[in-house]
Amino acid sequence: MTRTAAVPTRPAARRRPTPTETARLLPASGGPTYREHLDRVGPLPAAGPGLIQEVLESGLRGRGGAGFPTGRKMVAVRGRRGPAVVVANGTEGEPLSAKDRVLLARNPHLVLDGLVAVGAALRGDRIIIAVERARQDTVAALRHALVERPDHGPVIELVQTPSRYIAGQETALVRWINGGEARPVFGNRIYERGVAGRPTLVDNVETLAHVGLIARFGAGWFRLIGPPAEPGSMLVTVTGGVDRPGVYEVPIGSSLTQLLGQVGARRVQALLVGGYFGTWVGGERIAAVPLSAEGLATVGSRPGCGVIVALPDDVCAWAEVATVAEFYSAHSAGQCGPCVFGLEDIARAVRGVLAGDPEAEAAARHWTAMVKGRGACHLPDGAAGFVESALDVFGGEIADHRLGRCQRPHHGYLPSPAPGDWR
Repeated sequence: MTRTAAVPTRPAARRRPTPTETARLLPASGGPTYREHLDRVGPLPAAGPGLIQEVLESGLRGRGGAGFPTGRKMVAVRGRRGPAVVVANGTEGEPLSAKDRVLLARNPHLVLDGLVAVGAALRGDRIIIAVERARQDTVAALRHALVERPDHGPVIELVQTPSRYIAGQETALVRWINGGEARPVFGNRIYERGVAGRPTLVDNVETLAHVGLIARFGAGWFRLIGPPAEPGSMLVTVTGGVDRPGVYEVPIGSSLTQLLGQVGARRVQALLVGGYFGTWVGGERIAAVPLSAEGLATVGSRPGCGVIVALPDDVCAWAEVATVAEFYSAHSAGQCGPCVFGLEDIARAVRGVLAGDPEAEAAARHWTAMVKGRGACHLPDGAAGFVESALDVFGGEIADHRLGRCQRPHHGYLPSPAPGDWR
């Protein structure tokens, strides 16, 4: 762990960006320096318990994948005895996601503002920002940002985590900060006993960036874009068969079809929405779907961490699915039966589908049903949901593999990075 100098919380007059502006987190102009940041949004006002109510009224939900109401997490931690620990989670273990590291490169001070504001609201005396040690460009950007800021205020600890898919799961992250391995802890409620046994809040860095704006401009301003039930903007990482892949900031509720047009998607057979912890949606079902939890629920999906992969119709879907099934098996924490055995059984069944085994589809459905809800964490649920949605969306291709008729190539749109260590 390295300790780095910190950040201001002095009060200042509010300055409002244009109310219709949607480039809230990734401004079109201005760079990441502290001076440019202050020129754009003004200094961070002093934060106190009133910020919790403001966040509650804003309707902000976590942008790390689970979508839990941020204000409710703050209330849970504030209700415990003693000073809290606040952790900004920038680990971004999802292989296809780039939103957090793009945000930390382009607007690090807004994330740090949100982290400091939440710390003040929760009476926190220890605040931490965590990123993967493999992302040394992100580490360097954060170190530079922290040195840039004034030397008064709380100290922020910058910690570098292992490169494991589930190292960013909140109990795994807390366990690692406490000196253990970055594996999830079953049944541990970190808002009661987290880092050093103290009440702890872990929030994704994008979530905290939104808090940095809410602290300045209020809940009403935050709700100026997005639907009433899911206000605000979100960062999405768009990749796959598109001409302009990258990270985009869009109002929640935006048209998925318009976004695909913006990035130049090519003859989409299906979308993977939410990354490896997400689900497949058939191309014919996306025409009228808004990019929101409510909209995606109509097609059996959810925004998750904001990853959208456009799979073209000229590649073998099952080769891509098999890669991710193997990834899940390789990244198991090895702490419970559904992970140790079930994920390998799922991967073996998907390999069988790809090879044309006539019994593989039934085996895949059997094993996905067996692991759901039985893991020490939700990793088996993610694998099951991913594969079950593939069986539903790409079921028509299974016969092609049984008969040896699939001639489409494996493009490799979905990578399978090797796991690192647990420390």
